[in-house]
Amino acid sequence: MVIGVLVIGLATGFGSELSAEPTAQAFLLDWQQQHYAAAGALTSAAPGAAAADLKGAFAQLDATQLFLTIDSITQHGSTAEASYTASVDLAEEGRVWTYRGQFGLNQSGGTWKVQWAPSVVYPALGQGQRLAVLTQFPDRASVLDAEGQPLQIPSRVYVVGVMPATLADPAATAERFAKATGLDAGQVLGQITAAPPNQFLKLASLDPASYSALRSGLRDVPGLAVRRDRARLFQAEATGLVGQVGNETDSVLRNEGVFYLPGTTVGLSGLEQRYQRQLLGTPTTEVVAVTSAGRQVGVLARWPGVPGTPVRTTISSKVQSAALAALGGVSGSGEIIAVQASTGEVLAVAQQHGSGSPAAVDALNARLTPGTAFTIVSAAALLGAGVTTGTPISCENSFTVGGQTFTSDGTGSARPFSDDFADDCGTAFAGLSERLTASQFDQVVKGFGIGADWDSLPVPAFSGSVPSAAGVADLAAETIGQGNVQMSPLAMAMVAAAVDSGSWHTPQFIVGSADPSGTALNPSYTTELRSLMRGAVRSGAAQAANRPGAPVYGQVGLVHTGSTWTSWFVGYRGDIAFTVIESGKTAQLSAASLAGAFLSVLGR
Repeated sequence: MVIGVLVIGLATGFGSELSAEPTAQAFLLDWQQQHYAAAGALTSAAPGAAAADLKGAFAQLDATQLFLTIDSITQHGSTAEASYTASVDLAEEGRVWTYRGQFGLNQSGGTWKVQWAPSVVYPALGQGQRLAVLTQFPDRASVLDAEGQPLQIPSRVYVVGVMPATLADPAATAERFAKATGLDAGQVLGQITAAPPNQFLKLASLDPASYSALRSGLRDVPGLAVRRDRARLFQAEATGLVGQVGNETDSVLRNEGVFYLPGTTVGLSGLEQRYQRQLLGTPTTEVVAVTSAGRQVGVLARWPGVPGTPVRTTISSKVQSAALAALGGVSGSGEIIAVQASTGEVLAVAQQHGSGSPAAVDALNARLTPGTAFTIVSAAALLGAGVTTGTPISCENSFTVGGQTFTSDGTGSARPFSDDFADDCGTAFAGLSERLTASQFDQVVKGFGIGADWDSLPVPAFSGSVPSAAGVADLAAETIGQGNVQMSPLAMAMVAAAVDSGSWHTPQFIVGSADPSGTALNPSYTTELRSLMRGAVRSGAAQAANRPGAPVYGQVGLVHTGSTWTSWFVGYRGDIAFTVIESGKTAQLSAASLAGAFLSVLGR
């Protein structure tokens, strides 16, 4: 508690009469310093009555500081009238209640006494009335799709709270609730004490997982009630972009020193975290007078809140729904991320995590080995170095470069490079890597925007990393997306988008964001590269992605890491480029089939 300094006013015009000023000064000073018994002894109230009222008023406001300044004293014989200014810091940041008060004094037997009444605390406070503080947060603003619809999904919420007037021991309730949730017991008690006694006080809104984790401890909280509700708060489509929201009990709030306040929500990741202040808004706070029955009789002070402002994303409801529908048929784990090739706007971020399957990856920021899906980039480098789609290249079962052996399911016979690309032949690329220099490969990699600075994006996203090869073996490994190559699903979708549009873009998540387009791809190989990707889908390893109508272009890859197999499809159709991943414990996966399902639902 920080104690303010009482500013002493000067009483004038008292002549030779015994001044009431010392009593008024002492009363205000004791009140301010929370010496309630001493302050009460200076009043006309029964012993302890005024002290209890003064102490209760401070608790009812859930105040952190109280400053009292005497303004004037007017004295007439054995009566006097004192006026003062009170400044009360409420527990909420920026809420300071300042008001003018007054009280009378009477002299009897040479002693001045403050004439006690509830109006001493506040002029409009009547008999049997008390103070209370009402704080109401606006509903958290939504993260919207491109059409302006909320990406949050209505889901179950467990609202836990109390009816303050019915609590036998509010301190015990606050202590037990704080123990169960990790909150500060004093702050919880402050909220209970400050609330209107006969109105339900929400202490926290819990998502099902949080409620399940806390339920055993909450059962021991006396007087706690649990109400089921539904709200657009804890579940969302495009979770990988939107992010997660935490409730009042989240440790993030405590770690940041945020004062406990019912209704507080906190973004834990994604756009919810990036735009926390904008989405949360500020609460409306009212100091009110209530009767002993809990009926509100007046608003004494009010600070209007500010509603949160929605964040509008580039997510397309149609594309997002198609991605989620396709993933609904996956028994393992899968991710689909789609972008508009011509602008870089992200249209869908969807994921599925099947029971007993590998955890879903972060489609925006994961660092994964793309395998032969990366041969889209390698093929561009080879075409730029003079290889053509018709160049005859053998697809060997194994091929050694710089002492490192690469394997593939090959026939050993020479055939056009387009067939090797279509059939996802890694050894063909390993052999062709000998026609490249590290600097040539690096230049093409950079031309696709891989390794670009994405730090200015509103959410963490990885643009990929392909270190310059240290030798021929490293270069061979990198051409088939192995070695030190790391890419996120988003980065690979941007590679496909660059082929589609002819130049690379920085991904965009928010409607109206600038589109810092990158350099155009080399037109000398872009047409051939598109032809290679079309062939892979038309009759090659990516054939499962083929669909009637507009042509589909792409490439596949299958990567084995530890006990997990990851199947990739990277491609585009029309102006939509996308990456599809399916993960599981066996090699019997087909991201190309999942891509086909996605395109079928999308209906393009």
